[in-house]
Amino acid sequence: MSADAIARLAAGAVTDAAGLELAHEPVPADQVVAGSPSTGYTPLDEPADGARAGELGVWEMTPGAMRDVEVDEVFLVIAGRATVEFVEPALPSIELRPGSIVRLDAGMSTVWTVTETLRKLFIAR
Repeated sequence: MSADAIARLAAGAVTDAAGLELAHEPVPADQVVAGSPSTGYTPLDEPADGARAGELGVWEMTPGAMRDVEVDEVFLVIAGRATVEFVEPALPSIELRPGSIVRLDAGMSTVWTVTETLRKLFIAR
């Protein structure tokens, strides 16, 4: 676990996941469907062995639309609004808003359309 992650998620202390500053990067051009979205991410805690499974973090996307291939995770929307379209497997689209809890399976092909900057707290499984 990095020293930075320990500082953000210390035992017995409060971490403001909604207020964390996230450095954003533009979404790669081959993933952009519409607009000019960017994403930001920060780990809050990671497994001691460095594996992705068990990682806890905050992820954010600005308005626009992008394609993605998912990892196995569960997330809770903290802020914003979006629609997630499931391309493969073909499932009904879902609407995200604060309080939405979603599970994604590794390999799912999705299109995220964010209408209001979306921030989520996730746990990679």
